[in-house]
Amino acid sequence: MREQIMTHLRAIEAEHDVTILFACESGSRGWGFASPDSDYDVRFIYVNRLPWYLRVEPGRDVIELPISGDLDINGWDLRKALGLMRESNPTLLEWLRSPIVYCEEAQSMARFRALAERVFSSAKAWHHYTSMVRKNFREHLHADEVRYKKYLYVLRPLLAARWIRDLPGVPPMRFAELAQRTLDATADAALIDEINALLEVKMRAGESATSPRWVGLHDFIERELAAALAHTPGKEPKAHGPELDQYLHDAVLRFDAEAQNNN
Repeated sequence: MREQIMTHLRAIEAEHDVTILFACESGSRGWGFASPDSDYDVRFIYVNRLPWYLRVEPGRDVIELPISGDLDINGWDLRKALGLMRESNPTLLEWLRSPIVYCEEAQSMARFRALAERVFSSAKAWHHYTSMVRKNFREHLHADEVRYKKYLYVLRPLLAARWIRDLPGVPPMRFAELAQRTLDATADAALIDEINALLEVKMRAGESATSPRWVGLHDFIERELAAALAHTPGKEPKAHGPELDQYLHDAVLRFDAEAQNNN
């Protein structure tokens, strides 16, 4: 599968005349609770050639391949990614922490990651995660039968919001690490057992498998969501716009020059 993914990524570079700086696995495989039939959610960041950035009419800043079998591949232009970085977009930050990386331009991404750490806003990330919890909880967890994965789609951002409230820095992507660092092995022992049971059955079952409501998990989610919403994150300084502009400038010129030299 990795070979297939790399073939697709190289074909994207050739067809669209771009350079892919980073590609990783997102979704359940990146979070660490994939089902046997989970898709491969491949996400990437790419840089266009210089003329693309100099047009009066902005170009499309996303490349998406049609879903084929269990492959879902799409990516963001570098300028779009930097704009999302400025807003501390959790999806982008999770990509950078994915345990499954398909390719990475080491020099550029080291600088990109350092920028992401410097401009990270815990307040913005907290708002993203709590909004995600409220939406998923409202839409998916009130039925008598609940899909296993929907519990995890609520628990993961809920624990990320707790991380932001109680711990420094960006929350980890892998759910196991997130749970280990935010839950107490003694005080939350019963909850941890129920989460482990959920993970075990979810990773054996199909993506669409359901079960009756898990009462312990449901009660925890309601209590923790109330606590999350009672938290008021402090105001933080705005992101460093000039640093992001300089990074974009340097990356576009560098990879445009390299492409010309290779032609």
